[in-house]
Amino acid sequence: MRSELVDRARNGDQDAFSELVSISFDQLFRTARLILRDDDRATDAVQEATLSAWLHIRAVRDPAKFEAWFRRLLVNACYREARRSGRRRVMEMQITPIDDLVSEDVQRATATRDQLERGFRRLTVEQRAVLVLHHYLGLTDPEAAVALDVPLGTYKSRLSRATVALRAALEADGRTPLRQQESTT
Repeated sequence: MRSELVDRARNGDQDAFSELVSISFDQLFRTARLILRDDDRATDAVQEATLSAWLHIRAVRDPAKFEAWFRRLLVNACYREARRSGRRRVMEMQITPIDDLVSEDVQRATATRDQLERGFRRLTVEQRAVLVLHHYLGLTDPEAAVALDVPLGTYKSRLSRATVALRAALEADGRTPLRQQESTT
């Protein structure tokens, strides 16, 4: 089915291309959101990748590899979007009141999710991209290397460094409240 859509899109069929994009849109957006950590920037990256895909659809030689090709366009669009945004970034925090009725398991899960979010924000875009492709999308190492357009060995070393960086960020985040408490006493 997808191969047929890719062939039709390569021949200029806009409806076939629209259908391909609609099939992939949710996963593309979630991936961009995880890499960029911002809905607006993720939307921009998906739009840029989609436009690039339409302009260069004829470059897809093997319709079975369309998804990997589109994913690579998305990762590159995320990198460009991150560079464009530079350092200016708005930090949004959602504060949810926790009352006595919320179980300890829910509180613990929320605390863990928040800790991971803070640790993930400390990583570079490239480190987040590697971790998202591996852990969130569950791509095999060769598939992730293709999505990043790097050799397999380079991907593996980036994954290792990103994992170490995330651990360090989580450890640093865990130590921060202690230092703040010590300085106030």
